Amino acid sequence: MAASEWIGEETILCFPDGEPKEYLYDLMRDYPQRGGKRFRPALVLLCCELFGGDPEDALNSAVALELFHNFALIHDDIEDESLLRRGKPTLHLLHGIALALNSGDALLGLVHETLLKNHARLASTTAVRIHQHLNKVMRATFEGQALDIGWVAKRTFPDRTAYHEMIGRKTGWYSGKGPCQCGALIADASAADFDTVGTFGEAIGIGFQIRDDLLNLTEKSETEAPSAGAGGYGKERGGDIAEGKRTLITIELLERLEAKDAERARNILLQTREQVSESDIDWCIAQAESTGALDAAADYCQKQADLATSALKKLPKHHAQTLLAELVDYLTIDRKA
Repeated sequence: MAASEWIGEETILCFPDGEPKEYLYDLMRDYPQRGGKRFRPALVLLCCELFGGDPEDALNSAVALELFHNFALIHDDIEDESLLRRGKPTLHLLHGIALALNSGDALLGLVHETLLKNHARLASTTAVRIHQHLNKVMRATFEGQALDIGWVAKRTFPDRTAYHEMIGRKTGWYSGKGPCQCGALIADASAADFDTVGTFGEAIGIGFQIRDDLLNLTEKSETEAPSAGAGGYGKERGGDIAEGKRTLITIELLERLEAKDAERARNILLQTREQVSESDIDWCIAQAESTGALDAAADYCQKQADLATSALKKLPKHHAQTLLAELVDYLTIDRKA
């Protein structure tokens, strides 16, 4: 069974089969049942294997991370007023903000319940270290998210330094460094390997975010849910513009536009979602294309892939290394195609 399927099945098994089903447990199951790539928990399993550990020992931690991811998606969709998730309407649009928030909160509680299961399989000191590590991942995620949505709320535009601080805390930890180092912890990797796999993970985590930002402006398969090996984008095209997100593409675009057009772009990004028209989105995407902002973001994504490759070469030779290298290949974007 593929890691994605294994994690998906084990995640669903975590949910209580009781009441209130209609108002809570069905909502908690919704996003996990829609699919998804599940690459974060896969990183936990692969990095555990990479350092000679047993993937079975890493399963509870991998599932806990997948539960946290789905909690974060629910809250993120509410905070960003997103319309689509994995090809379908977001949870808060289907059930209202209050019920969606409550189901997200319940998922976060289930994260900690799942991590406590490690005490029955692993040494208690290891179980505690894993819990502490993933709490650090969660805190970094919330700090990064605070910057991400704070810039929109306060109507400010970050410089490159502030942007890199945000993406390092949020996506660097949550989508890469955190999962990779979690697997290394379970396998009792050396301190040097722990640091190196963290460098690898941070690079692919940041790279995945840049790739996601590019897909938001270029991919048109918004009603097709993503999966581990295929699938579409699953979110609305140009949603980042409608939400006024401050991305690397935004920074590149504002730097490259003439003053008048830069002012127009800022005004679009400062509007509410309801005020942003399809023509506004199309104009921003066209400008990002013509000014080379999209190419610059793709180049930055490639730099992260190169950094990840360099770190991966320093890690133990293992079949898991090949699978991790395939994740790095995923970051290569051919803008000429």
